[in-house]
Amino acid sequence: MLVQFKVNGRQVSVDVAPNTLLVQALRENLRLTGTHVGCDTAQCGACTVLVNGRAIKSCNTLAVQHPGAEITTVEGLAAADGTLHPMQAAFKECHGLQCGFCTPGMLMSAVDLCQRHPNASEAEIREQLDGNICRCTGYQNIVRAVQQGQAAMKASS
Repeated sequence: MLVQFKVNGRQVSVDVAPNTLLVQALRENLRLTGTHVGCDTAQCGACTVLVNGRAIKSCNTLAVQHPGAEITTVEGLAAADGTLHPMQAAFKECHGLQCGFCTPGMLMSAVDLCQRHPNASEAEIREQLDGNICRCTGYQNIVRAVQQGQAAMKASS
């Protein structure tokens, strides 16, 4: 089945079986391996991408459910010249990652959170990131990174 999306600003067509998960289409068909598969049950958030601007867990949705969608993966956050997105820069500066496995999904969730709630409090950030599991950082630096990224996103808009 041929499905067309706009992924990271580029029109693509992928030929997938009807039961192909979006995460599989991204990783296997389009070779966008920044989107990670952690739990396969939509609990860890490592597979989070933006679909039409909203964060979704791509391991529990089928690719064929998103014809014509605009999809952004972690590879699409940085500018074409390599300049980091404000949230990526904040994660780097605040040491919001250790092993990096959860980072792509955490970044995508954080970008969506800050777009929808540009004045989110620390408690709201913690609550909104509840669906993203990190086994390394203890979340302190992640929350700090989201706060800094939130401020930078507001300043650049």
